Amino acid sequence: MIALSDVSGKEFYLNCDLIYRIDRSFDTIITLTDGKKLRVIETEKEIIDKVIEYKRKIYNGFSEGEK
Repeated sequence: MIALSDVSGKEFYLNCDLIYRIDRSFDTIITLTDGKKLRVIETEKEIIDKVIEYKRKIYNGFSEGEK
């Protein structure tokens, strides 16, 4: 899961496997596979970087202390 912040600044965690698409309007809008939309303050690039970092941890195994 990746940590994101909604437009009010409240942090939440998102299962990144549920992301269908990411669009940029005034805010960044994440559309999930079930059609639900989330507005977040992170940019598309920040979200993509978080997903890549998370997937690397999964595929390479968590190192001690990162669990």
